[in-house]
Parts: sequence; C-alpha cells; structure tokens
Amino acid sequence: MDIQVKFNAKIFLMKYCSIFFTIFCLYATIGCRSTKKLQSAVIKKDTAVEKMTSRAVIDSSSDKIQAIDILNKLDSNKINFTTFSAKAKVDYEDHNGKQPDFNAFIRLKKDSVLWISISATFLGIEAFRLYITPDTLILMNKLEKTVEYHPFKYIETVAQIPMDFHLLQNILIGNPVYVGDSIVSFRQTANQILIGTVGTFFKNLITLSTQDNHLQRIKLDDLDLRKNRTASLLYDDYQKQNNVDFSTNRQINVSEKTKVEVSILFKQYEFNNELSFPFNIPKNYKTK
Repeated sequence: MDIQVKFNAKIFLMKYCSIFFTIFCLYATIGCRSTKKLQSAVIKKDTAVEKMTSRAVIDSSSDKIQAIDILNKLDSNKINFTTFSAKAKVDYEDHNGKQPDFNAFIRLKKDSVLWISISATFLGIEAFRLYITPDTLILMNKLEKTVEYHPFKYIETVAQIPMDFHLLQNILIGNPVYVGDSIVSFRQTANQILIGTVGTFFKNLITLSTQDNHLQRIKLDDLDLRKNRTASLLYDDYQKQNNVDFSTNRQINVSEKTKVEVSILFKQYEFNNELSFPFNIPKNYKTK
C-alpha cells in the first residue's frame, strides 16, 4: 500500500469514527420517560395536551387508555440482559454521496461498560477503540497513536441534551427509549399501531406492528423550531434468539442543516455470554 492510499484510508477511518460516535451522541440524547409514569400522568387532566391546539389530540379516553396499555406492554417486553456483543456493518451517506462502509465490534456489560472497536471493511485493520463507562469516555486512535479522556458528560456537551449511560445502552439493544411524557395521538390499523407522544425535546410518532408489538419506526421532530431537527429510525428483520426479539437491521435518517442516512446491519449478536473488554494503552501513545 503506497503512502497516498495510507493517507486516504486514515482520513476515511477518522471520519467514520466521528460518524459512528455522533450517531450514538445524537440518538442517545433524545428525551425519554418511562412508560410506567404515563399511567398517572395521562389519566389525570393533561394540561400539556390541552395547550397543543395545533396537534392531533386523542379523541376519547378509551383511546388514551389503550395507548397507555400498548406503551406499557412495549416497556415490559424490553430486552433484559446482562451482557451483549455484536458485529455490525455500518453504511453512511450524506450530501457528498455514499461513503465506504465500516465495521463496529461492540461489547456491552449492562450499566457498566461499553466497548467499541471500529475498522474500515476495505482495510480490515482496527483504527479506533472506545471505552465508555457511566462516568468516563476514552478514545484510542490506533492510527495516530493517541488517546483522549473525557467525562461521560462530554456526550451531553456534544449533543446539548441531557443523557446517561442507561439510555445509551438501550439505544444499542433496541429497547424503547423515545417515549415522551404526554400522549397526543393514537391510531390503529390492521397492520400497524401509531402513537404520538411529546417529550422534553421532541414530538415522537411511534409505529408498532399490530401482530407482535415490534417497534417498526420512530419519527422525531424537534420542538425547537429554530433547530428544526428531524429524524426517522426504522427497525426491521427481527430475529428471535433465546426468546429475545432483536432488530438486526436499523435505518437512521437525520435532517437538520444537511441530510444524513445511516444503515446498521447486525451480522452477529449474542446476549449474556461472558465478555472481556481489552483496553491496554501502549506507553508510546500521546494524550490529546
């Protein structure tokens, strides 16, 4: 491989690491509330809903109760795990067109450690490694032989929305996390259930399959019209393993100043196996 190819590959990998991390920052920072809180919050007189004259509000109390019941079932069916590991292929496209894909190797211990190794598929070499705990984020750049240390709140600084490790891990697993604290719309067809909620930062339209209550789509619109952020998350190709339903194909479309489309395909995944989280930093690495 000549010097120019090495240089270009380095630029690609640095860009992709930034992309992958930005994906987690963006989607792990969307406001959410447990659906268990909806029972009392919605049955009471919902002043927040009454003020939303420009939005479609639920027509009857029976619809409201049915929506609460469905969201509570969605919450109770979330994946309960101790560890999770996966290999995912990530494709990325922005205003410059489709970019070369990369692989992400993920290891997660619930409420404790998230470990991510990133490499470009066309090179087959590891370029970056992330080590994230509820308090700390460490990024090792194997191409430049550097390491960065950040508090976990660094993600909040990047995204400018509060978040925590628990929310971040649920993003990876595919557990419901985008449920607002007010239900404003409900519609059920033969194949789909659509529930509109409003949270602290976003209006959320959640689409579930009628047959198995699987998440199919989440449509997010920023409440702050000055930011005008919108995002669509698609969940597809569910597989059942050890009584766990897991979406192996995720599509993410983001529109703010520019449009970004991301495809995440989980090629392999396992739950509840014993894992290690190797993160030895060589002595010759410089701290940035």
